[in-house]
Amino acid sequence: MTNTASPVELVTVPCLRDNYAFVLHNAVTEQTVLIDAPEASPIKAVLAQRGWQLTDILLTHHHDDHVGGLQSLRGDARVIGARADAHRLPPLDLAVAEGDLLHICGQATHVIDVPGHTIGHIAFHMPDAGLVFTGDSLMALGCGRLFEGTPAQMWESLLKLRALPQQTMVCSGHEYTESNARFAVSLDPDNADLRLRIKTIETARAAGRPTVPSGLDEERRTNPFLRADDAGLKAHLGMQNQPDVDVFAQIRASKDRF
Repeated sequence: MTNTASPVELVTVPCLRDNYAFVLHNAVTEQTVLIDAPEASPIKAVLAQRGWQLTDILLTHHHDDHVGGLQSLRGDARVIGARADAHRLPPLDLAVAEGDLLHICGQATHVIDVPGHTIGHIAFHMPDAGLVFTGDSLMALGCGRLFEGTPAQMWESLLKLRALPQQTMVCSGHEYTESNARFAVSLDPDNADLRLRIKTIETARAAGRPTVPSGLDEERRTNPFLRADDAGLKAHLGMQNQPDVDVFAQIRASKDRF
């Protein structure tokens, strides 16, 4: 994937059973960044095939399926992660927090605090490249389970991500889209955009293609976790007069049981 406004190439790397890592390379600066490190071998294969050398590694959160391959990948690369989670992440070269502005792979990169899945979860937004790396916060047609945070924290996190420019591509950490789609349509059966998206997802998966990155504009229209304040969805759930965060909590609890 390339963006005409930016000299970067993005590679989505399947790892483990259903994880994704992302490798971003800048052809002008010759810098290469890895976002999350589920396992080393498929990432090393991508780097070797293209002759790229990692200069930075960004970590979204501490779970092993996002950091397990780091030790054999880090080499001389600068490892960057959340200051709030430094005590349970692999050793960091740079600890960051919301509001920090980094320059990664020739891109201005904004750190966004997105607790919910974990308390110390962060996302990385590269506006010029039109990319946001969300780990297990906002996902394709879903969001991460609330292992540590509260519904209120996750809803606030999703609102931050929803507010990014609509052309942003969401680079999330798992291939959960088919199962997320089955849940989404159970809540929102009359959503024509969702039904069209499901057909696209089925075609992609049948061909063995990833369903991520996904477009933020499409997520806004089809992802129920981003639509807890939508009047139509609230009415379908019988929660017309309930606070948005309570509707989100109900959607998340329903997905956990789905």
